[in-house]
Amino acid sequence: MAVMTAQDILNFALVGHGTSGKTMLTEAMLFNNGAINRMGSIEEGSTVSDYHEDEIERNISINSSLLSFTHQEKKFNVLDTPGYTDFYGEVKGALRVADFAVVVVNGVNNIEVGTDQVWNSVSTYGIPHLIVVNMLDKENANFDAVVDEARQRFGPKVFPLGLPVNVGPGFNKIADVLRNELFTYEGNGSGKAVKSSLEGEWVDKIGKLHGELIELVAEADDTLLEKFFEKDELTEDELRGGLHGAFMSHGLIPVFPISATTNIGVSRFMDVLAKYGPCAADFSQISGTKSTSDDTVITRDANADGPTVALVFKTMGEAHLGELSFFRVYAGSLKTGSDIRNTTRDRDERIGSIYSMNGNIRKEINEALAGDIAAVVKLKNTHTGDTLADKIEPIVLPGLALPEHKIRAAIVPRAKGDEDKLSTGLSTLHEEDPTFVYGYDPELKQTIISGQGELHLETAVKRLKQRFKVEVDMVQPRVPFRETITQKGESKFRHKKQSGGAGQFAEVWMYVEPLPPGSGVQFESKLHGMAIDRVFIPSIEKGVMAAIEEGVLAGYHCVDLKAVVYDGKQHPVDSKDIAFQIAGRGAFKEAFMAAKPKLLEPIYQVEVSVPEEYMGDIMGDVSARRGKILGMETEGRLQKVKAQIPLANLDHYATALRSMTGGRGIHSQRFSSYDPMPLDVQRKVVAEYKATTESPAG
Repeated sequence: MAVMTAQDILNFALVGHGTSGKTMLTEAMLFNNGAINRMGSIEEGSTVSDYHEDEIERNISINSSLLSFTHQEKKFNVLDTPGYTDFYGEVKGALRVADFAVVVVNGVNNIEVGTDQVWNSVSTYGIPHLIVVNMLDKENANFDAVVDEARQRFGPKVFPLGLPVNVGPGFNKIADVLRNELFTYEGNGSGKAVKSSLEGEWVDKIGKLHGELIELVAEADDTLLEKFFEKDELTEDELRGGLHGAFMSHGLIPVFPISATTNIGVSRFMDVLAKYGPCAADFSQISGTKSTSDDTVITRDANADGPTVALVFKTMGEAHLGELSFFRVYAGSLKTGSDIRNTTRDRDERIGSIYSMNGNIRKEINEALAGDIAAVVKLKNTHTGDTLADKIEPIVLPGLALPEHKIRAAIVPRAKGDEDKLSTGLSTLHEEDPTFVYGYDPELKQTIISGQGELHLETAVKRLKQRFKVEVDMVQPRVPFRETITQKGESKFRHKKQSGGAGQFAEVWMYVEPLPPGSGVQFESKLHGMAIDRVFIPSIEKGVMAAIEEGVLAGYHCVDLKAVVYDGKQHPVDSKDIAFQIAGRGAFKEAFMAAKPKLLEPIYQVEVSVPEEYMGDIMGDVSARRGKILGMETEGRLQKVKAQIPLANLDHYATALRSMTGGRGIHSQRFSSYDPMPLDVQRKVVAEYKATTESPAG
């Protein structure tokens, strides 16, 4: 493949709800331009983009794949993204570097919740977007219903550039709005079509749409609008010239009817993209900051002659090659053997082998120019979201806006001595997928992994075994409850130890009192006179803080209280540091238990988006999880439920939601507050704690 310049490069992401057919659309595109000899199959695990073992096993896309090929002398850089919400971080990375998005919709299921999710992300990035209605060869497919719903949901700019003539099994005819012609495709999957004149009702139907399209295009361009008002029409050249601008300005959201598996309508879709789709040169400027510590905005021209600027949007481990960093060049060029600066981390890098990617097929190239997307053998100090830039004129581009985690689990190595391998594996997986988060929680005494869903974590655990030879078990993570008090409590605690030789003696008088929520813990001395030598005050405080750390009621951190030492006693010989640590710890525990302690539990703000028919199930489930409904609102044909649910009852919620809604519901969650735990639940937690800490009788 020849080195292409920005005006000949189209960078776009295929996004959409799971099972909408994005991967098969890439297969059809690759076949139509001769990149592959036959279309692969999801079921057979033979597609170009879904080539990893776990993708073939599960018949779903897990990673975003870069596919590069030429069509009508234009280079297509296609980012095929997963539709499964567990891997939404891959979608975010692809949209960050794409110049436009192709939203693929299942023609049978219409606008699904995943479609809304990707549409919101596309809108956030502000890039042009179009819709492909797929699977029109299936029973119950309804193109008109999809278009009507899309217009209701996304606005009147949604406009079909073709109408399917014979939707359902045997679908092979599309009436083209741009050309006022009928495309009849061969039924052998070749993607080839014969053009002919429209007949019957289709003449008027397409003619009407053609006129409406002219008006839409004119509205997006003041010059064309004036010509339209003067003549009440536009020439075909003016119409086609205005299409590009209308698409770029979001004045037009084109809709294409296709069947990817039978290769109907795909070649026409590709032709329109090559002629009218946004190219990398259309985005002539980029913005960033001087450095991570200096947020002064810098604007640069995005051309191949300027200083180099590139963004790493994905890191992936590849067998027999190591890790690859996928990047988009925004300005200048990246060359094999060149030195570059990682401006995000202030580290120098040397560029190794650069590859043009087509799924798992790699072709080594010497250089990637502004506008292009490629991959480089893993850089030493560079991670996903980092900027690579010229050393003399550094700039830091905005990184990736990744989704927060929705599920967590604790992991335990099956074999002793695997801690180092586990640490290396977890670190590598996080570098490749920043939405996978891990860490050791000293409070819970567990290694916690977090991600977007149960499948996300299962996939990570499987990769630990396959790539790093570490087997782990996923177990229920402990919940970080908190302990506090509701009133003042006092204690006079004496520690006395006499076992021959030097003894230990310390007596501490202490009271504790509650503080407002969020105040933390305070320690104060109100000693008067010489009852206790001042040198022992830090010893008492150390004992108190140890008790606060380990908990009193059920083994959780104590919060929002003040501990005050106001008197005590000491022995001239036997009083020492350790004695007052023990006495301080004991006095605090006694005073704490006398102050009517209670447990606090973490409460999470949860937002659930589902079709209306599932509202009853969702609200019932929230109540069953001790949740509280805060409100509801309508988003198109979806309902959004806002609720607060205790973290203790949120484990596996993503899986339960998927089961309740047949995969049509999504949710987000974030920490809200610590609230008092109901007394019956508190009794159960305390009883479980005592059962695990008290020695059995006998």
